[in-house]
Amino acid sequence: MSHTKSYEFLLNDISTLKGVGKKTKQLLRKKNIKTLFDILWHLPQAFTDRSNLVKANKLEIGKICTIKVQVLKHNIPRIRNLPNTVKCEDATGKLDIVFFNSREGYIKKILPINKWVIISGKVNFYNKKYQITNPDYIVPLDKEEFVKKVIPKYSLTEGITEKIYRNIIEQVLRKLPSIPEWHNQNILKYFNNKSWKESILHLHNHKNKNNLRSNFFKRLVYDEILSHFLVLSQLRIKIKKIKKIKKVFNNKLEKILTKNFNFFLTKNQIEIIKEINKDLSSHSKMFRLLQGDVGSGKTIVSLIAAANVAEAGYKVAFMAPTEILSNQHYLLAKKIFKGTNVGIELLTGKSLSVDKKKIISLLKKKNSIILFGTHALFQKKIEYNNLGLIVIDEQHKFGVKQRMELSNKGGDNCDILVMSATPIPRTLIMTIYGDMDVSKITEKPSYRKKIKTFSKPEFKLNEVINFIKTEINNNNQVFWVCPLIEESKILNYEAAVKKYDFLKNLFPKKVGLIHGSLQKEEKDDVLKKFLLNKIQILVSTTVIEVGIDFPNANVIVIENSNKFGLSQLHQLRGRVGRSNRQGTCILLYKKGLSENAKKRINILKSTNNGFEIAEEDMKLRGFGDMLGYKQSGIKDFKLADPVHHEDLFELVKQNIKQIENNIAIEQKYEPLLKLYDQADIINEINS
Repeated sequence: MSHTKSYEFLLNDISTLKGVGKKTKQLLRKKNIKTLFDILWHLPQAFTDRSNLVKANKLEIGKICTIKVQVLKHNIPRIRNLPNTVKCEDATGKLDIVFFNSREGYIKKILPINKWVIISGKVNFYNKKYQITNPDYIVPLDKEEFVKKVIPKYSLTEGITEKIYRNIIEQVLRKLPSIPEWHNQNILKYFNNKSWKESILHLHNHKNKNNLRSNFFKRLVYDEILSHFLVLSQLRIKIKKIKKIKKVFNNKLEKILTKNFNFFLTKNQIEIIKEINKDLSSHSKMFRLLQGDVGSGKTIVSLIAAANVAEAGYKVAFMAPTEILSNQHYLLAKKIFKGTNVGIELLTGKSLSVDKKKIISLLKKKNSIILFGTHALFQKKIEYNNLGLIVIDEQHKFGVKQRMELSNKGGDNCDILVMSATPIPRTLIMTIYGDMDVSKITEKPSYRKKIKTFSKPEFKLNEVINFIKTEINNNNQVFWVCPLIEESKILNYEAAVKKYDFLKNLFPKKVGLIHGSLQKEEKDDVLKKFLLNKIQILVSTTVIEVGIDFPNANVIVIENSNKFGLSQLHQLRGRVGRSNRQGTCILLYKKGLSENAKKRINILKSTNNGFEIAEEDMKLRGFGDMLGYKQSGIKDFKLADPVHHEDLFELVKQNIKQIENNIAIEQKYEPLLKLYDQADIINEINS
């Protein structure tokens, strides 16, 4: 095996191992194990001590014991479903080995009469006799050392025994290659010069139970983070190398727009507009994330950026995830661009054929247009003459690869602005958006009041109903959120359909229902009625969570609030309090709250700051379970965790800049990138 390419052994398919046939391969894939490298990260959950041989008279009930015995007799009953029993003994006593669902031939093969064997398993006592039922290990004396040791215990899929899996992983560990070191001495000092190979072996060794705090573990966590950041780094380098034509504008349109607002921009908004304008008027392509809490005014900032690009003679594509949100942006733009010569258009999947043809024709001309829409904006038929800016709203599900494709689609002269109302903890911003510049709006418009948040047990529902009656009499509207569409026999949640029936009896002709199973036309019709104040209460599942803006809705009731994550509750709360009226959020809960649920509810009641909430949410639930992060394009880390390894994320962030400046990444870090499945993305970026 070539030393420089020794890592390639670990990229082999698991079927290359002895004992891994078609069935075992399929079972391992259930654990997301496809290559030999994947096996290494399926770490022991615990260790079982089978190292001490005991005599029959020293067996302990309920404990795992290892014993050397002689086989005396096979009892194979001819009545179906009765267990098979093998009588064994040593010099001190007797022991029964009991088998359920085992064939006679198999038993006689592994336990031949008069032979001495090593048996290991959990000891029981039945009918005044010691017995081991379905032992974990039965081996001849010459294989004693395979069993008589401290054995790692893995989380296994059904169909794979501990013995089978041990055989698989020990094959890989025995042949584990020495891989050329990719870190410099300064980094290695941080981990006490632990190599990659010895770190892996350390993690699988029973003597090292406190892996999480060891230098070996930290070294492997750092490797994993670095492989991810190298991809982001390469994309950032590639985009920064692109030379574009500077956009020239004199902020004339920006001034018209700010006059058309019925409020003043915050200091924070003004600062970020300056950052974006600097990007637009530079020779480097803008690739920026605009992150802001719910109701912080991101849309206004993005529309001002669009106005400046339009003033420079370019077109703008403004994409939102839903037709409802696209239409909202379109109507707002029509209002604030009034009195300008900028064309404001809307293109969605529901657009009429005649309107599509008109827009396709307009896009081919040299006039300035801001086109709002859904993914329909990037259909093959849609061609832009002089596209200068793409704005993506609420697309936190875009991964690195998708952002790269988006950048390529716009061309060299097209700037990219991605918006997210999902507050993301600082460590995760680095991890998900490390290829982008980040602007963060932390200040909310002064006219918006802090949303009052209350928690109520379900048995006080009548108090909530009385409050709702008062709010409706004051011409306010209400969101009522339920987790499920229909009743569940398993989960004790209120269903949206049932709650709708309950509320419409109390408030005739004033209640609407929306959920994910409705057709788009039905959903849009209900939302339109709510927007026009034809209904006062909207019962909904979480489909109203992000982006929808109904300024007259100032109360939200969230059922089973203890079942939602903190960030999700905050997003739902952000649907109200979007005007100068007081917003109110009521969190309903059932009896028997867990400690975590109590913490989540108390945190939400104590602050309206989405960034603080996101940090607390990540501490409570871990980054992988947080809203949207599993779909964010972030690679599922095997060891790294932004909560527990924040210092290592920071260290990688610092060192990545030195790497960018000094090293040809593809050469030195080839093994790291190949092993951690990042090489293909790097190749695409550099192609």
